[in-house]
Amino acid sequence: MSTTYRTAVVRTPGGPDSIEIIDVPVVEPGPGQVRVEIAGAAVNPVDLALSAGVFHGLGMIDQPDHTGLGWDFAGTVAAAGPDVDLPVGSRVAGLVDGFDRDFGTYAEQLVVAASDTALVPDSLDLATAATIPLNSLAAAQLVDLLGDGGGRSLLVTGAAGAVGGYIIPLARDRGWRVTGLARTKDEKFVRSLGADFTAQAARGWDAVADGAAIQEQGVALVRDGGLFVGVQPGARPAAERGVTVLVVVAHPDGARLAQLLDATASGHLPARVHAVVPLDQVAAVHRAVAEGGVRGKYVLRP
Repeated sequence: MSTTYRTAVVRTPGGPDSIEIIDVPVVEPGPGQVRVEIAGAAVNPVDLALSAGVFHGLGMIDQPDHTGLGWDFAGTVAAAGPDVDLPVGSRVAGLVDGFDRDFGTYAEQLVVAASDTALVPDSLDLATAATIPLNSLAAAQLVDLLGDGGGRSLLVTGAAGAVGGYIIPLARDRGWRVTGLARTKDEKFVRSLGADFTAQAARGWDAVADGAAIQEQGVALVRDGGLFVGVQPGARPAAERGVTVLVVVAHPDGARLAQLLDATASGHLPARVHAVVPLDQVAAVHRAVAEGGVRGKYVLRP
């Protein structure tokens, strides 16, 4: 067996061209951990921000050598540490969080807490499963902040995006009357999730779930005394007019992820893969994502 594996990192952030693929030593899992052979890692906007140096500039990263890229993954358990009852060969998906780390999911292998993973249903391929953890957990945890809707009105910005597309059905499950704000060309998709649709929102919503990260513009759409939940942990918009402003911070939750994977396999939640691309083409993929307008995720395959 090889004693090293390939992983994508950034030493000095500067956009897509600053991403390097290097060899690092294989690490065996410790107590409560598994080593996963990665089949796919989704590319998310947060990865573009990291490679551009946004989080370095905010003082959130202090890595002496390099910073790892990638948050979510799917793959096969290759080794299990002590006190883990997940058999070798299990198909799993999961999420690693935090910015200040020298490893990521853009890699051939990953050592992660077994409790942060979930079994992938047989009907989901691993490339599709790789697109689910970060955005579905962010959406589910955002809806937890919203609480029960009781028939109140909720506007979801970025409703056709990765997070927004999950917020809609999850918020409807909690009793919200949901309208999606998106481009006109995305109306069919938004309505397919059971939401009403608007391409230009007026003020007066009981709550806004800001999947598009329009920040202060989103707060302005909430009625006096209403609720706004954002998706940018490092940039909470100011409250006004008695509006409660909360921000979701996505974190691993293996048990919750298992439910979300099952809901995706059953068709209750959307799953959209734009393309599966070799890891070596990571810079080109970051450039393509930066151009915008892609519906569905790019998945990197080691």
